[in-house]
Amino acid sequence: MTWSKHSVFIRNKSEHNPLRPTEENIASGKEAFTHYCVACHGLDGQNTGVPFADAMTPPVPLLSSAEVQSYSDGQLKWVIDNGIAPSGMPGSKGMLSDDEIWATILFIRHLPPKGSLGDPSLYDK
Repeated sequence: MTWSKHSVFIRNKSEHNPLRPTEENIASGKEAFTHYCVACHGLDGQNTGVPFADAMTPPVPLLSSAEVQSYSDGQLKWVIDNGIAPSGMPGSKGMLSDDEIWATILFIRHLPPKGSLGDPSLYDK
């Protein structure tokens, strides 16, 4: 299945991120991630504090995992743009600008240690 996803289903393998991995661009990606991705992936991209992440079918992937990190930047952009049905990953086309997506990918490539950012406040009791 991994080969199929990487070679057939997830497109744009050869598209390159036009943004450089500067501190400013990574911080911009963290900001966009915080607004659009944190509900399912946690503040750190590793599902910290997300109560349903492991209960979904399939489970919400850890963005630090070898499988996610092995996608090219173009493939990650395609996933963020289009989503992955029926996994629960929604597409963001029309919600995020290309620059926000590319910056988010830079953040995903530079994730902080698991748990280091705490739990999303939206799940506070």
